[in-house]
Amino acid sequence: MSIGTPLSKNATRVMLLGSGELGKEVIIALQRLGVEVIAVDRYANAPGHQVAHRAHVIDMTDAVALRQLVEQERPHLIVPEIEALNTAVLADIEQQGLATVIPTVKAVQLTMNREGIRRLAAETLGLATSPYAFAGSLAELQAAIDAGIGYPCFIKPTMSSSGKGQSRITSADEVATAWDYAATGGRVNQGRVIVEGQIDFDYEITLLTVRARNADGVIETCFCAPIGHRQVKGDYVESWQPQPMLPLALERSQHIAKAVTDSLGGLGLFGVELFIKGEDVWFSEVSPRPHDTGMVTMASQRFSEFDLHARAILGLPVDVGLRDPAASAVIYGGADSKQLRYEGIAAALAVPASDIRLFGKPESFARRRMGVALATGADIDQARERATLAASLVKPVSDDA
Repeated sequence: MSIGTPLSKNATRVMLLGSGELGKEVIIALQRLGVEVIAVDRYANAPGHQVAHRAHVIDMTDAVALRQLVEQERPHLIVPEIEALNTAVLADIEQQGLATVIPTVKAVQLTMNREGIRRLAAETLGLATSPYAFAGSLAELQAAIDAGIGYPCFIKPTMSSSGKGQSRITSADEVATAWDYAATGGRVNQGRVIVEGQIDFDYEITLLTVRARNADGVIETCFCAPIGHRQVKGDYVESWQPQPMLPLALERSQHIAKAVTDSLGGLGLFGVELFIKGEDVWFSEVSPRPHDTGMVTMASQRFSEFDLHARAILGLPVDVGLRDPAASAVIYGGADSKQLRYEGIAAALAVPASDIRLFGKPESFARRRMGVALATGADIDQARERATLAASLVKPVSDDA
């Protein structure tokens, strides 16, 4: 793999479709390797826009707009960072040799929709998952619950992220509200939801799984240490690494992650979510890109998940070694505002072994993730305590007139 000079004729160009806080870190990692990066998002001044060589604002579900931009910029690699994309156009672009889609068009198409990836995992690969069904109407949803899913259960849009549109319900009188919320809360309203039965598990993990070429050019699968995390309404609020696990549970987790990512193919980092109870493991979801819970790796590993993704997609070797036990804790906006400032930063950074990342999002909502606190410790308990404290000390304040 050779890399050219940015902003010159021989530049190695990568286009990110979606340029939020995760994309921003991928862009920085790519630029450290001398790559020219084009950031695309649906709104202006997205976090990745602020650090890329060039930035564009388009509706990425619009086939004409997306194709025109690719033809204009001529990237070598296209890296989708969100679900709301016109994947048919991406498939045509790759088939015509205009660019390579990371990790593969198949992976993007299957993982952007919960139906595709769940059917792959459970029905094609035969992996253990929670009980599930898909529904295209309120009546179908109720019938699926009554037919065996039961209560409590989870209702989710087939296309969403960060807990948007997700509900946990415990009785029939909550079904209609959950259906309406799923229809309006997804990235794109597909008119279809997944309902999942609740399983009894001890904890859940993200297993960052990297498909990368080794020094001999052969594709290998590497695993980062498991990441534990805590979610509220489907959105992560803190994560830590390494999550202690029984050896057989870790072995089974790696087997599931490899089966799924081998099937999806290509190069890059995947965030594989799994439920664990003792030595039993269930597959939950997979993202073919860095994962929000994986932001902890900016403190815990020698190379963060963003560094690993950048190296892998460029065909370079990776090092997934753990450095220190660490944790991350989310900093929320706390208010609806288009002009936010942050107080308490000095106090947060005075917490031992702590750091913060403020994403620079141009608009805040009460529960929008605006930053993250990071901390290391002698063990994960100390790291979690420090990260949570640091996050609590950062005080967003609205300066809207």
